[in-house]
Amino acid sequence: MKCLYITSVEPHSGKTAVCLALGQMMQSDGYKVGYMKPVSTQPWRTPDGKLADEDAVFVHSSLGLDGDPLKASTIIITASTLRERLKDLGEHDLVGDIHEAVKTAGEGKDVLLLEGGASLREGYAMGLSNLSVAEDLGAPALVIVPFRGDMHLIDDVLAARFRLGEQLLGVLINQVPESNRSFVDEYALPYFQAKGISVIGVLPVVPRLSALSVGELVNLLTAEVLTEGLDPDALAETITVGAMTADAALSRFRRYKNKAVITGGDRTDIQLAALETSTVVLILTGNLRPSPLIIQQAESLGVPILLVKENTMETIEIIERSIGKTRLGQPEKMETFLNLIAENADVASIYKELGLK
Repeated sequence: MKCLYITSVEPHSGKTAVCLALGQMMQSDGYKVGYMKPVSTQPWRTPDGKLADEDAVFVHSSLGLDGDPLKASTIIITASTLRERLKDLGEHDLVGDIHEAVKTAGEGKDVLLLEGGASLREGYAMGLSNLSVAEDLGAPALVIVPFRGDMHLIDDVLAARFRLGEQLLGVLINQVPESNRSFVDEYALPYFQAKGISVIGVLPVVPRLSALSVGELVNLLTAEVLTEGLDPDALAETITVGAMTADAALSRFRRYKNKAVITGGDRTDIQLAALETSTVVLILTGNLRPSPLIIQQAESLGVPILLVKENTMETIEIIERSIGKTRLGQPEKMETFLNLIAENADVASIYKELGLK
């Protein structure tokens, strides 16, 4: 069995998406794939109160793996486990638990994908840093590096090399804007090559991958759906606030396609302007219901209307806390990301490093 440790330099870099995409590609190539997340710092409670890692459950289930998806993450760090560690009260052999879990998850598999921490700083408090876990498991590490600026990119990649050393298989640069691609191609890639750092691929920014679906917005906002025929998989690529005059709103709305519009439930003029343009969902705030004519027109256009109790600013804050985390729950997103990896990443080099055909 071969292991591949996939981590990132900061949260919301696309690490979980890469795990899922590589897993599906390897399965398509005939390999038996396993997956687990050795350490999680994102405790999540299921509706029946069980502790798990939501991303790990999603990947395990999406790959159709055997076993309980709730156990896809071995060590889940909570506030209480951290306090026990700091008081030296923990008696469990955490490293031993991880080894046992890896043995179980990898049984009968050709490849075991190990999803690492959300940043290269994570895990030190528990004695389970990315470096120590990858080294202890003898797993080469693929590091996801999101583009945050020219110098930031160079520093992030060099920091990954410094921390992981020989354990570093390579880096995958993600979310590169078109305007910065020339710097990456002409300066960054030759520099990394001269330093002996393997760049597995460079992925461009694709707005739809970070878009929120209508179903996600309903759940996120605990919204009441006022219209019939809602498509939960419809994607809102941009979020626009309607708090201006109707003429200004119409001019602005025309510049954005596939958008969600947030406005007060009493702003009929803004609601009409939104419905005249490419709007995926209309979010009305303040628990103020629109006129029946607005609902009727929205239904005729196939635009769902969501009613939320919060005011406009509170609604924006709720959404902003969720933006940036790539979700592949919609088939369209999964297909887009698979194509993105296939077209822009040297997956063959990963196979070669792992000794796969």
